[in-house]
Amino acid sequence: MSERVVLDRDDLRRTLVRIAHEIIEKNAGAGDGDGDSGSGLAIVGIHTRGAVLARRLHEHLDQLSPGTVPLGDLDISFYRDDLPGREPADAPVVHSSHLDFELEGRTVVLVDDVLFTGRTVRAAIDALFDYGRPHRVQLAVLADRGHRELPIRPDYTGKNLPTARDERVYVRLDEIDGVDEVAIGEVALAAAPGGGEGSG
Repeated sequence: MSERVVLDRDDLRRTLVRIAHEIIEKNAGAGDGDGDSGSGLAIVGIHTRGAVLARRLHEHLDQLSPGTVPLGDLDISFYRDDLPGREPADAPVVHSSHLDFELEGRTVVLVDDVLFTGRTVRAAIDALFDYGRPHRVQLAVLADRGHRELPIRPDYTGKNLPTARDERVYVRLDEIDGVDEVAIGEVALAAAPGGGEGSG
């Protein structure tokens, strides 16, 4: 069973730096917010690898933005609409969400590793709005593999990866997997350690 690496450590770092610059450019003037409509920017990662990528993006934004950009993370396990019928071994690991700031009036950038059907993002938006009502929501993904089932499009994309449905995108991050890389392989490899989610 073979897989091919499409982003290595350096590629991944450069991609996140570029996305951070794009976020700043698109949200010029959005600092830490003063209550005005759309005046605050916040970064929220979707567990698991989206939360790690959000932390890295946040570090780059701290260097680029004069204001304080809040950082949060979301667990969307119980918001997904594709849980019924899953085998117990495939049940999602439940994490806690951390959103220790007001969402009202902010532009929230949701961060995930792979955009696939769009169902993960839909669930994340549902979860986010249970915490408050942001002024707008934007989406940043490391990889967009296509095959959308919902009308969702990212505002910031690290890399477009045309894939077949019987392939899987593996995002591996040093904090979790001990290596930084993005690879495309066969679905059968999903049971292997260090596999990314590739299912959203």
